[in-house]
Amino acid sequence: MKTRKNNNISLRGFGLTFMFMFIVLFIFLISIFLAWFIIVFLVYTGLYTPPSTEDPESGGAVMFIAYFGSVTVLVSIFASLIFSRIPLAPIREVIHASEKLATGNFSVRIHLKGPKELRQLNKSFNHMAEELGSLEMLRSDFINNFSHEFKTPIVSLRGYAKVLKRENLSVLERNEYLDIIINESERLAELATNVLQLSIESQAIIAEKTSYNLTEQIRTVIVLLESKWSAKHISFQVNSAEVMIIANEDMLSQVWINLLDNAIKFSPLNSEITISTKSKDGQVSISIHNNGPRIELDQQKYIFDKFYQGDASHSSPGNGLGLSIAHKIVILHGGTIRVAKSDDNGTTFEVALPLI
Repeated sequence: MKTRKNNNISLRGFGLTFMFMFIVLFIFLISIFLAWFIIVFLVYTGLYTPPSTEDPESGGAVMFIAYFGSVTVLVSIFASLIFSRIPLAPIREVIHASEKLATGNFSVRIHLKGPKELRQLNKSFNHMAEELGSLEMLRSDFINNFSHEFKTPIVSLRGYAKVLKRENLSVLERNEYLDIIINESERLAELATNVLQLSIESQAIIAEKTSYNLTEQIRTVIVLLESKWSAKHISFQVNSAEVMIIANEDMLSQVWINLLDNAIKFSPLNSEITISTKSKDGQVSISIHNNGPRIELDQQKYIFDKFYQGDASHSSPGNGLGLSIAHKIVILHGGTIRVAKSDDNGTTFEVALPLI
């Protein structure tokens, strides 16, 4: 299979080679034809008299070959200056588009035709420009989201702190404002904690793996989040046998906290969250389903990016770090995480991890 693949790559490379060979051959034939035409024209008009080739000692044949060769070289140079622009046209188009891309114009696209290599270059360049445009959009979203998440609780803290300075407040009002200040402080603390957890991004390997009960860990996380799901009267259905796994227990615990916290946040009142596990071929698959709103396909593309939030209005609490952190931890463990299904009946996240 590997040999066949290499042969296919080699054969694909001949497309551009044949194009350049054809252009060189074309220039060569045109040069010879034009050289003959010029010499015949000069002889016919009497502007040039070819030397005699009957007397070998006169050197007429050598003079004629030298003359013909000189004319051919001059014509070749002139023809090359004209026709060499044809194969270089795609390169000039790519250079021009690259210059626009460097200035921040990510909407630029190229339209190359011809051999497979040029069509592949066309496809790769346009895909690169599209991805760069997406990254720029995410960068803008990050700045907006991050500044919004930090600014809002700070403004609230300042505002309610000023209100507390009033002397005519009742005990009930004072306690209400203090509760708001406490909640906003917790929001800032949570955001700071999540930012610190981004240090996970710099990790390349997982150390301190231990063998532990994965099912028991998920049950523990459910109990840990009891105050959140009980406030919305959410119930849990766990369909899982006892699964043992070798992994970093603390890091994977953060994955279940982030996923279940999201599931609770977007679940409607009096709904149910279903957790299922399946073990097969040395791998365990964990599915978490909630009855919340669907995640559109264009949002699923960026859902694991840092600070991405599908809700641009910021009406839902969060900072767009939870899924990014979960994704990084799962990848470090050699697993995968994805949106397995999202429709009007809810959303299912699926995490696949090696058992060893």
